[in-house]
Formats: sequence, structure tokens, C-alpha cells
Amino acid sequence: MRKHGGKKFAAVLLAGIMVFGLAACGGKKESNAPGVNGTANTSKHEVVTMLVLGNKPSNGRCEAMLEKLNVILKEKVNAELKLTYVEWADWQTQYNVQLLSGDKNLDIITTATDWLYAWENTQKGAFMPLSETMLKTYAPKTYEQVSSMDDWKYCKYQDQIYFIPEDHYTQYTNHGLFYRGDWAKESGIGNGDIKKFEELGTYFKWIKDNKADVIPWDVAGKNNSGGLLGGYLNSKTENIVIPSVNVGNYEFWMGVSKDDPFTIMSPYMEGDVIYEAADLMKKWNEEGFWREDVLNYDGETREAMYAGTSGSDEHHSQTFYSQIRPNMDLKQAGSDAKMYWWGMENNNVSKPLKTHGAAAISANSLHPERALMVYDLLRNDEACYRLINYGIEGVDYVITSDGKLDHPEGWDKSKDSLDANFWCGRNDDLELQDVQWWDGTKDMIENYNKFAYENPYTGLIIDKNTVEAEMSAMASVLSEYIPQLAFGKYEDPKAAIDEMREKLKAAGYDKVKESIQKNVDEYKSLVKK
Repeated sequence: MRKHGGKKFAAVLLAGIMVFGLAACGGKKESNAPGVNGTANTSKHEVVTMLVLGNKPSNGRCEAMLEKLNVILKEKVNAELKLTYVEWADWQTQYNVQLLSGDKNLDIITTATDWLYAWENTQKGAFMPLSETMLKTYAPKTYEQVSSMDDWKYCKYQDQIYFIPEDHYTQYTNHGLFYRGDWAKESGIGNGDIKKFEELGTYFKWIKDNKADVIPWDVAGKNNSGGLLGGYLNSKTENIVIPSVNVGNYEFWMGVSKDDPFTIMSPYMEGDVIYEAADLMKKWNEEGFWREDVLNYDGETREAMYAGTSGSDEHHSQTFYSQIRPNMDLKQAGSDAKMYWWGMENNNVSKPLKTHGAAAISANSLHPERALMVYDLLRNDEACYRLINYGIEGVDYVITSDGKLDHPEGWDKSKDSLDANFWCGRNDDLELQDVQWWDGTKDMIENYNKFAYENPYTGLIIDKNTVEAEMSAMASVLSEYIPQLAFGKYEDPKAAIDEMREKLKAAGYDKVKESIQKNVDEYKSLVKK
């Protein structure tokens, strides 16, 4: 991974210090009390709780792993680890409720600047500031690695570090739709390769007409209320989503293009592309490409694709090459699972932020020093890393003669997965190459590397304090209209969009846009120096 020059470092640092200052930054004063002679004091046993995202596993594998992991943690740092899950049902709301609840039992927090509200929660006082002395003392290996990549600057707000980046792990997190290449080929699409957004409709129509027991796209609209709207916009425009400035649950604010990233706009409010997208969704809804009650449905739709009762699923590239393709090869032999990624038509794909995964320490943690020590072991100690990520050797995984990751005979990800979901500290130095990942993974990543651009907003923090009321009002409007538009439920989508735009204007759209543009202009002036 590349390092960044001194000028950019100064620019991003100043952006955190100067541009987006709030009147008050919450969170208690950093805890920074080493033991005797600057070493960590571990005389008292501590229970460290880590907040993770995902449905809590019920197969007993995670509990068995924690039992063995905690033996090591007790020996090394006199601590034990517990996991608290924010499950996918209503996760956007429940995650923030957990962080801002004042719960003193939370220690390590899984966060991210692009999808888990890291900057907003920093500003609201959810996280504890971490001094370099504290990091050097209690998470020395992590501190050294992040420092070597010059990445602490991405984690600073008002010149203080608030989280640790998962910056040493290779992944692509651009989204798209997974589909069956065998069925796409039968639908008349050349070689079964969907290359245009509209061809998804050709694929869906063939399934509807030829597979009576299959839903073309069985989607849990209750959890994916934006549907395919964002994918259409990404594929049909040059616009770039600005991470960490969502309106409610929606990626609403964008830059014009990679060549003009600092001019702020929203295709939901400007231009005609949203009309085109809504018309297409209405047509697809009328043709029955998803459930009639899609907006109330929250079932396990990925399992439906594995079972052959759904023709599609939606998520990002990492999910495709690590899970979808290998599982479909196993469960639906010959299905030739493929991915139509948003932006395929115009190569509108940005590289993931280094803070797409990150770890923070709760502002209410009673033992932040021990929490950092545990995190440092999870991220850097081989035995701990393998346990939290892979489970128990011989039961959850095996290592092949050439040093790769495999699973015991009969192991089924759908039933036997560990699901510890340590997404805030993965480390390429300790990752095992998974033999079950799709053998086209390397080629897919190398293809992205040819055209994917650096995200121009890395280090950008938006001060929402002065427009919080307007943002909240806008979020209410979007929650009323976007799900209905995304799944084609309006009889007259154009009229609905016009009405939505009027309500967004009334809610304060212009004021919010002006405020964000001011922030971005100041950030631009710094990064361009």
C-alpha cells in the first residue's frame, strides 16, 4: 500500500483540526495510566467487551472459540473477551443506540467512516481519544504498523486520534448484484456476462418466465430499503458518493465526478437520472421481479440464492469472491455465479477507504488500556488472530500442506460458520489464503486495480452540527419516499420524486448543501497545497 507525502499529511491533519471544529467534543479525557516504569499494569483481571456487527451465531462455534482464546488472553494480559452483537434487523438504528447509551460494559467498538458513522459518533462523544503514548504503551505492534503506513492522520479529529484503521488488509468493497451465469446465458445474454444495468431486467424476466419456484431477486427490503437505486445512479453517472455524510440511511451527497470531486450535488435532487431509475423500478415491480411484500420482508435471502430459490443477491466484491462464488459452485453446481458491479459501464469504482473497517474504544470504557492490549493481540498475535478469525484448528478450519486455509470435510459455511466478525483489525501479514475462495479472485482484484481511483474524500470530516435539524428532517423525507421508489410502489414515480424534492427543499436542502460545500471547499484548499 502506498504511503502519502508530507504535504497531504499536513492537509488532512489540518482538515481535522481546523475545518470542522465543534463547540464541544464529547467523550471523557483519555485514559493514559501505565503501570510501573511505563509498563502495562495487568494485576487485576478484566473482561473486555467488543461490539461487532452481524447476527449472533447459535451453533456454539463462537463460544467454543472464545473459551480457548480467553485462556491465551488471560495468560498474556490477564483479560477475557466477550462479544456483543448488533444484529442486521434495524442495525442502523440499533448500532447508534448502543454507542450512545452510556453502557460502561462496552470497550472495543467496530466502526468505519463510510458506513458506521465513525465521524458522527466521534463528534457525539461516543469514542475515547487515544494519545500516541497510550497507543505505544498498550497496542505497540498496531501503533508501529499504522505509523509505518502514515495512516494515523485518517483517524484524527481536532488533532486527536479516535480510532485505529484496518489499513493492512486487502479488499474491494464496491457493491453490485450477484447472479447466475448459466441462467443469464440461457436468457440470451452473451456468454452469460451482464455488462449493462438494463440487462439485469432481461435476466430477471427469463427467471420469472422459466423458473416458477424462483424469485428473480429475493431481497429483504426491510434491511435494503434503497434497493437498486444507488446502483443505477453509480452505473449511469460519473457521480462519486461522499462517504460519512449519509442522510439517514442513504448515500445522498455526491461529488460531480472523479475529475470534479469537490463540487457537491445530489442526483436525487438534480437531473433526470433518478426519474429513469424510478421508472425502471416501477416496471420491474410490475413484472414481479421481487416479493410483493418486499418492504416488510427481512428473510435470509442469501441462503435463498444458495438454495436455488432466488436468482440474485446484492453486496460487495469481497463477499462475491470469498463467499458467493465458492458457495454457489458447491450448492448449485454449474451455476457459474457472476457479479455485475455498479459502475461497470463507466469504470466508476473507487478504492475502499482505509477506514472502511476500524476499531475505537468506547468513551465509557472502564478499562481502555486493557481493551487496547486485547485488540493488539487479536490483530497481531498469530494464535489469537487465527482463533478470532478462523476458529479452532481441526474443527473450524485446517491448514493444508502448503500453508493454506481449508475446512474439515463436511464443513458448511451456512451452518458451521464462526461469525465472530472481527472486521476492525484484519491483517494481511497473518491472513491465510483460503482455498475455498474463488480461484478468479486475483484476476478480479487486478482488473479493478487497472482503473479504480483513490477516494478523494479520505480524511474529509463534515461538521453536521449547524445543520443537524435539517439533516434529520431530510432523512425523514427520504425514509418516506426512497423505499417506495426503489421497489416501484408509486403509480406515478415522477410525481412522487417531484413531491420528494419539494419536501427536501422545505426541510433545508439548500442550507445543508451550502454547509457541506463550504466544508469541502476548505478541505480542497488544504489538499491542493
